[in-house]
Amino acid sequence: MTTQENVQYAPEIAPRLRIAELAPDVYKAMIRLDTAAKRGLDPKLYELVKIRASQINHCAFCLDMHTKDALAAGESVERIVQLSAWEESRHFYTEKELAAIELTEAITVLTDGFVPDEVYEKAAKLFEEAELAQLIAAITVINAWNRFGVTARMTPGHYQPGQYA
Repeated sequence: MTTQENVQYAPEIAPRLRIAELAPDVYKAMIRLDTAAKRGLDPKLYELVKIRASQINHCAFCLDMHTKDALAAGESVERIVQLSAWEESRHFYTEKELAAIELTEAITVLTDGFVPDEVYEKAAKLFEEAELAQLIAAITVINAWNRFGVTARMTPGHYQPGQYA
């Protein structure tokens, strides 16, 4: 029989403010925008994009949410874990997924002020034009959500898959 040690975790940080309660019209509009952006996208691809942007933006709340939603959609733990090192783990993903992940990084990190032509062209070859438009919308929306989550310090760990669906 093994005994579990009494582990003392750091205290949970309270959110700075509750966006949904204080700006309900904005929150509801974001939910509608998010719903519209994911139409026509493969659910696993959609969640991989959300996870990757959230990793880059250090949004713990969105990472919690989208890893749980990805698992619920049938995504593997291995592919989720490898996502932060996708360039060294390319063999875990399809060419289409790799193009979406690379486009996610280019849209999320605009330090050069633009999305490189080669990144866009690679995605444009692998996605139908309407699907590419939806993908760009989904990437844009998760970046907006990340900014709300990081700024408001939304608390991760309590989300249940599909909770906001």
